[in-house]
Amino acid sequence: MKSTIFEYLSTSNNTLSIQDVVISFSAAAVIGLVIFACYKITHSRAVYSAKFNVSLIMMTMITTLVMSVIGNNVALSLGMVGALSIVRFRTAIKDVRDTTFIFWCIAAGICCGVSEFMLAGIGSLVVFVALIILGAVKSDEVYLISIKAGRTAESKITSMMNAYFSGKANVKVDNSSSESCELIYEVTKKMLDKKAGGLEIKEKLYSIDTVSVVNIICQSEELSR
Repeated sequence: MKSTIFEYLSTSNNTLSIQDVVISFSAAAVIGLVIFACYKITHSRAVYSAKFNVSLIMMTMITTLVMSVIGNNVALSLGMVGALSIVRFRTAIKDVRDTTFIFWCIAAGICCGVSEFMLAGIGSLVVFVALIILGAVKSDEVYLISIKAGRTAESKITSMMNAYFSGKANVKVDNSSSESCELIYEVTKKMLDKKAGGLEIKEKLYSIDTVSVVNIICQSEELSR
């Protein structure tokens, strides 16, 4: 009984021919190129990482290779899970949408590895269209307005910022000493654009006595590679 179970677990039910291997990797390469094109088209950051985009193609083909090796061999699949569990990836994801492309590559590679080419093609087409349509969706950028002035001007600055942004500007930092103070407000790009790109508020703040520095900083969630 034990020998029968062991033989069942350790024996693959299918043997891939050279033709099957070529077809699987060709399909993975084609879908990888589609993912490559989709990432390049929907890319919205200032810094485009060509290396990451190329790695998406390789990830699709490598996943296909792993699935081709495993096949229907249960024992080999368990061993592969154990072997891959020791791998630790230290590369930080700079954009949350990059995770979508990574999972897309893995899913497409799995489908190609088990010869589900129709599922891989239709699924990739649906994801491609969805990303193209939703690629225009962008989060509103957050800006920080840093103001340095004398201690006596703090109340005037607070009143002006509340009146200028209709009370929607959030105070993030309030540092003060006996002679000076530093206030940092958080506003959105839409709030600044309605007010001539923030130029008007700078002039109004400088009109207050003892205001020496006004900085407008974009707090973007996207990090360069």
